[in-house]
Amino acid sequence: MTHYTDKISIETSKTSKIDTVDFDNLDFGRLFTDHMFVCDYEDGKWQTPKVMPYQAMTFEPSARVFHYGQAVFEGMKAYKDDEGKVFLFRPKANFDRINKSSERLAMPAFPENYFFEGLEALLKLDSDWIQPGVGNSLYLRPFIIATEPAISASPANNYRFMIICSPAKSYYNAPVRVLIAEEYSRSADGGVGFAKAAGNYAAQFYPTSLAQEKGFQQIIWTDASTHSFLEEAGTMNVFFRVGDKLITAPTSDRILDGVTRKSMLQLAEDLGITCEVRRVTVEEIKTAAKEGELKEIFGTGTAAVISVISAFEHKGELFEIPEIEDSYAKLFKKTLLEIQHNISEDKHNWRYEIK
Repeated sequence: MTHYTDKISIETSKTSKIDTVDFDNLDFGRLFTDHMFVCDYEDGKWQTPKVMPYQAMTFEPSARVFHYGQAVFEGMKAYKDDEGKVFLFRPKANFDRINKSSERLAMPAFPENYFFEGLEALLKLDSDWIQPGVGNSLYLRPFIIATEPAISASPANNYRFMIICSPAKSYYNAPVRVLIAEEYSRSADGGVGFAKAAGNYAAQFYPTSLAQEKGFQQIIWTDASTHSFLEEAGTMNVFFRVGDKLITAPTSDRILDGVTRKSMLQLAEDLGITCEVRRVTVEEIKTAAKEGELKEIFGTGTAAVISVISAFEHKGELFEIPEIEDSYAKLFKKTLLEIQHNISEDKHNWRYEIK
C-alpha cells in the first residue's frame, strides 16, 4: 500500500520478516528491518523522499561512487523505553555531521526537514523492531552515494540519500586488545579524517587485519607525521584515565567529532571528573602504565557505546591494564544508557522522542 504525507511517499511492506528474528542472538549489522528511506538528488535538487520496503537496488557499473568514492554515512540509534516510547539520541548532531562530511566530498547538503521526517516515518513503521531493555537498540545508517553513470573524474550530478535500520545489541561484548600504530595512519592533516567518508574505513581494514594476525582486535591510530601522538582507537574516539583524570585528543581535520565523545565530555563535567582535551603522546601513556598510574583506556562510539581496552602494545612492549572497581568506563556507560533509554533525567535535552 502506498500513501503520501505532505512531503514523503510511503509504501508499506506486504509482509514482515520480524517473526524470524532471534533478538537475543544478533550479529551486528547483518539483519535489516522491513523498510528503508530513499531520496534522490536530480536536476540540482532533492526529489520527493520515499519510505519503501527494504530491497536490493540497481546501479549502472559506471555510477561514480564505484570509481571515485563519493560516499558518506552516519551511525545513529533508536531506543525504546518500558512504556513503548521511542527515542533518538542527539540526532541533530548526526544531521549536521553528515552534511559536513558531504561538503568535504563535494556532495549536496541534505534538507533538515527531509532528514527528520524520514526518520520519524521510518521508525513509526518499524517500531516493533526496536526492543526495549538497556543494551537493545535499532542501529540507523543514513548514507549518501554518488549515482550518476559517468567515469570522468569530477563530482557527480546525481546522488541517493538512504536510511537503513538494523536491530542491535552490544557491539563489542568483551574488552579489546589494541596495537598502537607505528607505520600506518588513519588520516592526515588537510585530509578527510574528520568526515565519515566510506574510504576512511576501507583504508583501516588492511592494517587492522595485520594487528589481528598478532592477536589484537583493533589499532590505536597515531598522527601521520611522527606517529607519536595518540588519536583514535579503531572506529572510536579514545579516552585515557591517568590517576583520576581523563585525557582525550582534541578534534581536528584528522579526528572525527564523535557524538558519544561529546556526550562523554559533558558527563565528565556533570560527574565532577576532570577531563583534559589535549594532544596525548604515546610515551606519556607508556610511562603512566609503567608507573601504575594508567587506570583505564576506553573507546567511545555509537555502535560500541563504550569499549574497554584491556591491553596495548607498542614497539614490542605489551602493557596489560587490570580491571578496577571504580571504573569510569562502567560509570559512563551506565549513565549514558540510562539517559538513552529514558530511565534517568535528561537535563541536556539529548533525547528526541518519535511521536
